[in-house]
Amino acid sequence: MRRYGERTALDGVSVSVPAGSSLVVFGPNGAGKSTLLRVLATLLAPHAGTTTVLGCALPREGWKVRGRVGLLGHEPLLYKDLSARENLRYHARLHDVRSERAEELLDQVGMWLRADEPIRELSRGMVQRVAACRAVLHDPELLLLDEPASNLDPAATAALEPLIGRSSGRTRVVTSHDPAGGLKDADLVLGLRAGKAELHGSAHDFDAAAIGALYA
Repeated sequence: MRRYGERTALDGVSVSVPAGSSLVVFGPNGAGKSTLLRVLATLLAPHAGTTTVLGCALPREGWKVRGRVGLLGHEPLLYKDLSARENLRYHARLHDVRSERAEELLDQVGMWLRADEPIRELSRGMVQRVAACRAVLHDPELLLLDEPASNLDPAATAALEPLIGRSSGRTRVVTSHDPAGGLKDADLVLGLRAGKAELHGSAHDFDAAAIGALYA
């Protein structure tokens, strides 16, 4: 359970994600999707219940988890006055990752030619590409992705697929507002409404209409 003051944002949500699987979380705005990701990322402590991430109990063992998780949220977590290259090299130092890794990722997502421009001068789609690089820079075991395709054109989405997509082979928890597209990207489905789980199971057990009913 997680509350914000008197409002309960998550209540009685129980889910397990096997290693290498993708859980896609659906639900209208305010359903608790982003809160769930923030709890799993150790940014919010649950008020009740048991939360285990990568074998570690939260919040007590959160320090063991943080370097093993990659988060791509609505905020890019990049310094606006630094360039894409400077941001990634800074995060590389934080995670004790070789700086060449930053260069490889910038090239992979098509940002090589714009890598030395300040983040504040880049388009939202370009910033999203750099933020995705930041999220995987340290080769995390678990990816937490909050609507990762937002602001991306089809070419950018394709470029990020090997890094943060299902084909990356990483364990993923992904939020989505796209019933059809999200189902194609899922092994498991969780449907939230008002902080409670209304759908949960294999992606094969649901169709786009069932997911769409969450938004009705």
